[in-house]
Amino acid sequence: MSSPLSDIPLGPKTTLGVGGPARYFWEVASEDELAQAVRWAKARGLALRVLGGGSNVVVADTGFSGLVIKVGLRGVEASGTNPVEVRVGAGEPWHPFVLGRVAEKQQGLECLAGIPGSVGATPIQNVGAYGQDVSETITLVEAFDIDRECMRTFDNRALAFGYRDSFFKSQAPDAFIVTRVHFRLAPGAPPALRYAELEREAQRLSEAQRFGDANGGRALGVAEVCHLVLELRRKKSMSVDARDENQRSCGSFFMNPRVPEALFARAAREFVEVPIPHHPEPGGLVKLPAAWLIEQAGLTKGVRRGPVGLSTRHSLAIVCHEGANSDHVVGFAHEVRNAVFQKFGITLEPEPVFWGFGATSGGLPSLPT
Repeated sequence: MSSPLSDIPLGPKTTLGVGGPARYFWEVASEDELAQAVRWAKARGLALRVLGGGSNVVVADTGFSGLVIKVGLRGVEASGTNPVEVRVGAGEPWHPFVLGRVAEKQQGLECLAGIPGSVGATPIQNVGAYGQDVSETITLVEAFDIDRECMRTFDNRALAFGYRDSFFKSQAPDAFIVTRVHFRLAPGAPPALRYAELEREAQRLSEAQRFGDANGGRALGVAEVCHLVLELRRKKSMSVDARDENQRSCGSFFMNPRVPEALFARAAREFVEVPIPHHPEPGGLVKLPAAWLIEQAGLTKGVRRGPVGLSTRHSLAIVCHEGANSDHVVGFAHEVRNAVFQKFGITLEPEPVFWGFGATSGGLPSLPT
C-alpha cells in the first residue's frame, strides 16, 4: 500500500503551472488504495480533492490544506466487435487513449483528440469539442462513494449529462471519485462532422483527394477527421505542446453561455455593430460563443496584464507567463467577465474548478486583495 506525502507543490502538476502545495498528497493505483486514502483523510477531518491531469483546476497560491488524491488507476480493456465496449482506468491519459481507439478505426471519440487531462475527468465535465461530447459514448461510470465508502456504478441516464455538466458536477460535487469509465464505440462508422469549422476542413480535404483520385475521391475516416481536429487545435494553441508560448492554460477558461431568448434579443438590439453569432438550443435558450463575446468586449487575442493574458491564438484561453500566480489568473478572469457583462449583460461562467480559495461569486473566487 502507498502512503501520503506532505507539502507537495501542486503548480507543476497543473497545466496552468500556478498554485501552492497540498498539505497532503496521495497517489493511488487501485480501488483498495483509494478507499484507504479516503478513510485516512476522514479519520483526520481533512477536506478531499481529486487530481487527474491537472488541466481543469486553478490552485490558490496558499495551496490546499487537505488531502489531494491523484487517481492513478490504469488499464484499457476492450470486448465485443461491433459495437466495442471499452473499460478504461480513470488515470489513463486522455489523448493517447483517444489515439489508440482511432487507430483501431473505432468511431465515437475522434473529435476529442488533443484534449489534455485524464479519462476520469471526462464524465464529470462531459468533455466535448468540435460537435462531439463523451456523453454520446459513455455507457457506465464506476465511482467510489466517499460518504458510504463503497464502489457504485452509474449508467448514462443516471449521469444526467448536460452541456459541460453531469450529475457528478452539479448534483453531487465532491461526493464521488471516478475510478473507471466504460465507452461504447462503433468500428467502421462514419466520423462525426457536426461542427461548421471542422466540416469546412473536411470538405476541403475531400475535394483535394477527389481532384487527385480517378475514382472520384472517398469519404473521410475517423483517422483523417482526428488529424483535422488536431491541426485545428494546434492553430489555436489548444493542444499540449511544450514549445508553444500559450501552453500554460486550462484551455477554454469560460463556457459558451446559454442564455434565454429574451436576453439574447436584448443584447442583439443594443449591440448593432455586427450580428451576434448564435445557435438555438432546446428549452428556449440560445448558445453564444464566449470567445467572440470577449473579443467584442475589447479584449483581443494576446492582450496582457503583466504575467497573464489571453492566448495569442484563442481569446477563450487565459495564459500564464513567467512570474504568474493564481491571484493574477483570478484577477484577470474577473476583468474578462466584467468586460463581457458591461458590453452584453451576459455573465460568463468559468470551466475550471478552484482549490484553496475563499468565497466565490458566480463560480469565480473573490478578487484578490
